[in-house]
Amino acid sequence: MAWECGIDGCGSVFEDVESAVVHQATEHERRECKVCGTVVPDGYLAIRHAFTEHSRAEYVRAYGASSEDVRKREKLLEEIEAAADVEAIANELKR
Repeated sequence: MAWECGIDGCGSVFEDVESAVVHQATEHERRECKVCGTVVPDGYLAIRHAFTEHSRAEYVRAYGASSEDVRKREKLLEEIEAAADVEAIANELKR
């Protein structure tokens, strides 16, 4: 399965999810979390931060998100986490 970077229409395609996440973290601007102000890599890692560090209600209020937006991001997290070797991503980002 190919993985495409969806940040700002980037469209770069990767053979594995780990490469896609590393690309997002290293090739795109970091974003400030609108809930807590923490600066995080864009893409998967930003979504993961928002959904693991904050409640859904906080996310909805801070980002003006709808329940459909929340479901879409939760589904994306599930798909990535089912396929990704999170330890490999962490190791690559530590380099």
